[in-house]
Amino acid sequence: MEAFANPPLERLRDLLLQTRSIAVVGLSDKASRPSNRVAAYLQEAGYRILPVNPAIPEALGEKSWPSVANLPGPVDVVCIFRRSEEVGPIVDEAIANGARVVWMQDQVVNVEAAARAREAGLEVVMNDCMLRRHLALGLARGA
Repeated sequence: MEAFANPPLERLRDLLLQTRSIAVVGLSDKASRPSNRVAAYLQEAGYRILPVNPAIPEALGEKSWPSVANLPGPVDVVCIFRRSEEVGPIVDEAIANGARVVWMQDQVVNVEAAARAREAGLEVVMNDCMLRRHLALGLARGA
């Protein structure tokens, strides 16, 4: 298997500019958690956030869904805040959902799941923070 590499920065810029909806798997309703801070930033940046967490009814003013499979329709990006070993089934649901991108946050790495997603035509970002990348690419409002 060839080594995994994230898309180049210009492609990440295009992905973030083309994205409208983001399912955030593992989104916490606690403002102190990284998943909540990242999703709140993305929501403020104009993205539609769909929380995915079976343990909470809502987060950031949006209904929470128990899984990607339960979402009301396709999303552009499935952003994953779960342990690396839990990523496989989430990626399979992202493929079935028709998502265009699977984005695994910092320290989330699952090469096998990434390969499945790419084979299914999805773009994959692994071990990278969506908020940090958005800021680094100068996409923040007023930047």
